[in-house]
Amino acid sequence: MKYPLILTALLAGSCLMANAQNAKPEDTEIWEPAPKVVTPGKNLGDAPSDAIVLFNGKGLDEWVSVEDKTPAKWLVKGDVLTVNKSTGNIETKKAFTNYQLHIEWRVPANITGSGQARGNSGVFLASIGKGDDGYELQVLDSYQNKTYVNGMAGSLYKQAIPLANPCRKPGEWNVYDVIWTAPVFNEDGSLKSAARATVFFNGVLVENNFELLGPTQYIGKPSYEGKKHGPSPIKLQAHGDKSEPLSFRNIWVREL
Repeated sequence: MKYPLILTALLAGSCLMANAQNAKPEDTEIWEPAPKVVTPGKNLGDAPSDAIVLFNGKGLDEWVSVEDKTPAKWLVKGDVLTVNKSTGNIETKKAFTNYQLHIEWRVPANITGSGQARGNSGVFLASIGKGDDGYELQVLDSYQNKTYVNGMAGSLYKQAIPLANPCRKPGEWNVYDVIWTAPVFNEDGSLKSAARATVFFNGVLVENNFELLGPTQYIGKPSYEGKKHGPSPIKLQAHGDKSEPLSFRNIWVREL
């Protein structure tokens, strides 16, 4: 027997109401598996219990020179790591895929220069080769220092303009908290899913799950073509400008 459309709808509605009346709160409760217990740091910004501490003032055991993989030769004093421009970029010994990163940086109070030549460095969220190969989150003095906006602090260099400029003045510490999702490639090298980054800068959201177009390109357009890679180190840049070297501290990562 065929029912009129309105009757069919009424019958369907009655079934849904009956099912709802028979439903119990427990039907939608999930009990297992329970998330693992993680002890947070004592203070905001401190490494939680499941973090890999990359630098806390106790040396550079987790870092090597990008150029030749010898021990990193940047300068450690107290809990502060200062760029040694003469020895080049450094990167982590360990390679990562997806992670949460916390890193603090400070431009010296006596900084000189302007634009891109003022407190320039970079956090490469995945280092895929020597030099500046990889995906760069820009570090720069962007406190009252004008430059192109896709190259200021908080930008994914030459790709994503930050949503705000919360940079603190020279001599004060800035904080990046990053969620990095690595790109995934097919067996033939073609892209399966692009890299994505979310960045909080001094607690302010400046990159919101931005989908990168490829590794950073200083000149030209970024692309994933021919750039297939897997887990990669995190790299810190020793930029070649002549301004006073900046510093880092309290660097830790949680693998996701």
